[in-house]
Amino acid sequence: MPMTVITLKKVPNSLRGDLTKWMQEIATGVYIGNFNSRIREKLWNRVLENVGDGEATLSYASQNEVGYLFTTFNSERRVVDVEGIPLVFLPAIGGEQGGQNKKGFSQAGKFHRARRFSAKGKSEAHPSFVVLDLETTGLDPEKDQIIEIGAILMKGSRKQATREYFHRLIKIQDDIPDQIKKLTGISRRELEEKGVSLQEALKDLVHFLGPFQIVGYGISFDLRFLNQALEKNGMNTISNKSLDLMRLVKKEKGLLENYKLQTVLPAYSIDRRVPHRALEDAIIIAELSEKVMGFKSSLKWDG
Repeated sequence: MPMTVITLKKVPNSLRGDLTKWMQEIATGVYIGNFNSRIREKLWNRVLENVGDGEATLSYASQNEVGYLFTTFNSERRVVDVEGIPLVFLPAIGGEQGGQNKKGFSQAGKFHRARRFSAKGKSEAHPSFVVLDLETTGLDPEKDQIIEIGAILMKGSRKQATREYFHRLIKIQDDIPDQIKKLTGISRRELEEKGVSLQEALKDLVHFLGPFQIVGYGISFDLRFLNQALEKNGMNTISNKSLDLMRLVKKEKGLLENYKLQTVLPAYSIDRRVPHRALEDAIIIAELSEKVMGFKSSLKWDG
């Protein structure tokens, strides 16, 4: 199990005593231990509940580019995610005349940042990817149907990113189940008036996806439906690399009640309601991706 380090400053003695039941205090206010993610989250929650006006920092090993993640509470130093790399953002200390530190990233942070963006000539770019979401008449790709497709192509440099949008409603022969009508607000009339054939929508989508990596929330669900539909229409299945944002969220937020998209959003300070419409949901997923630690470092450059 990976090592966990918790550091405390100006906290109640009761909290210090509580942590010594679980961790070893190797220096004043510095505690280490080996835990799985579930225990680590519980300990950190206990710290947050009892830290009062004190300061706390949690650090632990992670399979990202720098090999660790950390978070702070009540600290002037902030954790900032820069292209998937967690960096320490320092407050201004003293002033320029006194030769003290100015506001900005720590020296270690600057080193990691420079190394990351000097690699392979990609200093100004990030991997392009497509956020994909489908609405369907049910959960079984063998018998249920796609009724709406939404996608966003995220591309460009770090300085000027651009988005391209894709949206199709799909005509179907059968009625839409009542629970799906209630969930999505999509009606049979809307599909008849604004929809296209599934084959036409699939051809357009495959062209839109191109070679790019596909990102989604619970993306395996969408890809199963998509590939089943492609096979039924005599088309090649999708072979693009994919990345499931839910997997990263589960790794980062180990103690949520559940991992439905609506439950996850408040944990990342996103005040939105999930409308269960394909393009609108894709926009929300894209917003969430910007806040999930390690997302950008998980993207593939060779997509």
